[in-house]
Amino acid sequence: MTRAIVQGMSQANTNQNIANQADAHNQGDPQYQQRIHDIANTLRDWSGPIVLAAHVDPDGDALGSTLALKRALEQLGKDVTLPLTPPRFLAFLVAEGELAEPLETLPAGTLLGVLDVADLPRLEGTPSDGASKLINVDHHGTNNRFGDVACVAPDKAATAQIVKDIIDALGVTWTTDIATPCLTGILTDTGNLRFSNTTPDVLQAVAALIDKGVAYAELTDRLQWRHPDYFKMLGWVMNTVAFPLEGLVATADVTLEMRDKLADSEDDSDDFVGQIRYAEGVQLAILFKERRSDDGSEHVKISVRSRGEVSAQAICVRLGGGGHVAAAGATIAAPLAQAKTQVLAVARDELAAKGLL
Repeated sequence: MTRAIVQGMSQANTNQNIANQADAHNQGDPQYQQRIHDIANTLRDWSGPIVLAAHVDPDGDALGSTLALKRALEQLGKDVTLPLTPPRFLAFLVAEGELAEPLETLPAGTLLGVLDVADLPRLEGTPSDGASKLINVDHHGTNNRFGDVACVAPDKAATAQIVKDIIDALGVTWTTDIATPCLTGILTDTGNLRFSNTTPDVLQAVAALIDKGVAYAELTDRLQWRHPDYFKMLGWVMNTVAFPLEGLVATADVTLEMRDKLADSEDDSDDFVGQIRYAEGVQLAILFKERRSDDGSEHVKISVRSRGEVSAQAICVRLGGGGHVAAAGATIAAPLAQAKTQVLAVARDELAAKGLL
């Protein structure tokens, strides 16, 4: 057996062990309420600067949770910086000048609040070192509970749902400007209350936020707006749809050629995977997004959605990524064709493990 094969088997075993550990972390935290109050007290008592950070390519939960907490803390007179660049379809939530440019270093005496980030290398525009204290608020089961104070609750539908509890514990006055981004985070991570993570607790949180004056119908409509180029891309992507592994998997591609056709148009393709997951009989939906690094090498970002007992998280953790049981992602350092072969092999293992193949 060659050294390369042995190393490959070793890495596969390591990834599987990580996947098994992640499964064990997908439960709720029995000390959740205490952690909420610990974080609220830490934020309330902090006299220095506060920097809030979310993950790269921020989605509705990343922006919604950080923006809601920023506005709540500013009501307490805190000095809060949020270096984040939202996608175009979420920019309407942000006031002019409210977000900061990326930071190269943290100000002295900074409390760094990391929200909706499963692992520190995925931070957007913020260094993770140099903080006087680090708070970790997240709902990904693959989060390794980093930081001085961590509240990781995989049983919550969104980080914004956790942030709502933190804001309640802070004792600030809820306003429409705070409630709207907070509700946005919950809506986007539950598929507008259609996904399996829509629990009675979620619906109660949504009702409470709407009661703060959120224009619910207007917000849900606005969250569906997309640039006209999005629909051009959607047409091209739908032409790539395939149904491998006995029709249990739906795949689609976003290629470099497609992106080049739209020149500098922003890429809003992340929700395409949500379109193909509704094909009849599909247990897994996988969107392959072809990318080129600055050095010219190709890599592929994948977005995976699953239903039933099939775990998107288990698949993506084995591929070096992470996420939730029903929704996860990873980056494959390979050209598109090679990445597909690799990902579908892992998908086959997961389907077989669940007795579907």
